[in-house]
Amino acid sequence: MIALRKSSERGYADHGWLKSFHSFSFAEYHDPRHMGVGNLRVINEDRIAPGTGFGTHGHRDMEIISYVLSGELGHRDSIGNGATIRPGDVQRMSAGSGIQHSEYNHAPSATTHFLQIWIEPNAHGIVPGYEQTHFADAEKRGRLRLVASSDGREGSVTIHADAALYAGLFDGAETASAPLDASRSAYVFLVRGSLSVNGCALQAGDAAHLQGESKLELADGGGAEVLVFDLAS
Repeated sequence: MIALRKSSERGYADHGWLKSFHSFSFAEYHDPRHMGVGNLRVINEDRIAPGTGFGTHGHRDMEIISYVLSGELGHRDSIGNGATIRPGDVQRMSAGSGIQHSEYNHAPSATTHFLQIWIEPNAHGIVPGYEQTHFADAEKRGRLRLVASSDGREGSVTIHADAALYAGLFDGAETASAPLDASRSAYVFLVRGSLSVNGCALQAGDAAHLQGESKLELADGGGAEVLVFDLAS
């Protein structure tokens, strides 16, 4: 079964300095039909205006991934990390027993466009942690590159969750296929461009939830950047 979630169906919030699309219920947007998929709880597509950002705030017991599409995102947290996240970077923050952090767009004229992803952990109260790795476009071109996993294999960032995240770039004749475990959930989120997922046409911001499927097939890419989640059901 493949369930499509169109970009236009997502929740939307305009805070002036922040414009955000919510794939799942978040903050003031609530839709009982879209509370998450498996242990995936949040995909927010955020645009932060120049010179603004999220002030210091706290999280607990959540694996949080930031994936920058354009611009830069400045990060500071209560466990001593200060970093700049750029396109191609994957940042993982394990909130665990509690962490404070801020996220800011320091650019005077450029908007920061990024994805904020939350995945429920498989253990609560762990020591908070941070990791950031860059994945070059060449590693994702015409294939699915593992960028986050529970065991950090293949150089991916380590998340404390029963989940894996892949990123890929597809254009023209480039295709990819992968077997799927029918007992788990696969969630495909198209970051930009156009792409066919098991024969279903997706445009930027669209998503496909695959359940009971034996294979994932990606084709017909038009400047596509895609994220694929392998999730505990």
